[in-house]
Amino acid sequence: MSTHRTSTTTVDQRAATGEAHGKAILFGEHAVVYGAPALALPLPELKCRATVRRTAGPDAGVSRTRFPAPGPHGTQGEAAGGITEELLLLLGAFTERTGLDTSPALEIRLDSHVPPCRGLGSSAANARALVRALDALFGTCLDEQEIFDLVQVSEQSAHGSASGIDALTTGRERPVLLTDGQPRTPAVGADFHVVVADSGNSGSTKKAVGMLRDAFARNPDHRTRFVHRSTGFTRAALDDLAAGHLPAVGRRLTDCHQLLAGLGLTTDRTDALARIALDAGALGAKMSGGGLGGCVVALTTTVAHAESVSTALTDRTGARTWTTAVAKGAGHDGP
Repeated sequence: MSTHRTSTTTVDQRAATGEAHGKAILFGEHAVVYGAPALALPLPELKCRATVRRTAGPDAGVSRTRFPAPGPHGTQGEAAGGITEELLLLLGAFTERTGLDTSPALEIRLDSHVPPCRGLGSSAANARALVRALDALFGTCLDEQEIFDLVQVSEQSAHGSASGIDALTTGRERPVLLTDGQPRTPAVGADFHVVVADSGNSGSTKKAVGMLRDAFARNPDHRTRFVHRSTGFTRAALDDLAAGHLPAVGRRLTDCHQLLAGLGLTTDRTDALARIALDAGALGAKMSGGGLGGCVVALTTTVAHAESVSTALTDRTGARTWTTAVAKGAGHDGP
């Protein structure tokens, strides 16, 4: 993997910060776990910052974690609590990987605008921001592969099976294609915007992954067909995207939503959001992430087009929305 780092850090003698951001999957969720390609977008507007401070106490801990409160206006709320199991595992792995004599005694604060349990990469953003802060605080000079590996320690605990797409995209500025286990930057032949709409219902990637794993164990042919169809949609969309044929990319998105709905991963709410986005003129719309709740993504062209779709979603459902822009650019190996 590339050693290029896009997450930022600052450091002093006793404290440091690290940053990451959210992500949205356009194609390939769930199928990527079985080796199919997946395409994800960074959501730089949804930022996460970790601050770590050395303390005199014996234990690591989280002093406060802040997320946007639910609701159409995204008002802020705060919640304090202990450190999660996956971040404790990450701290242990960091200590072992970097050769520190003992586990660090730290105060950890996470300030995140990535809503949790929405399929937007909250756990990966938290983990990446924390790794970057620890790297800065202790001067360990981790390369991108080491950062990725540490984030994956947390992600495997959080989700049960993690492809790596979240761990990658929460630290990148361009779309990420994960294929054959390797990240690439895909070619984008035209500027576009993606509107993300929050269903307001928590999803569970871990539950969804387990549900599909059990279903596929009972009927392996279903898994084969799902992976084959998902792969076909993703590869066709990549060709369309490289050529700048956005309406064709949009149709692939909607086809993907129907594929995931057939597996029981969508809900009445996410189905409704997708329909409203299409009625409002989106080129395509689908659930994104683990499913069973979470968010919907809708493909649009211009800023005005994105605003029109976003307004329709908010006015008709009260959903929170976010918009991200993707500029055209050449593809290359590596993120």
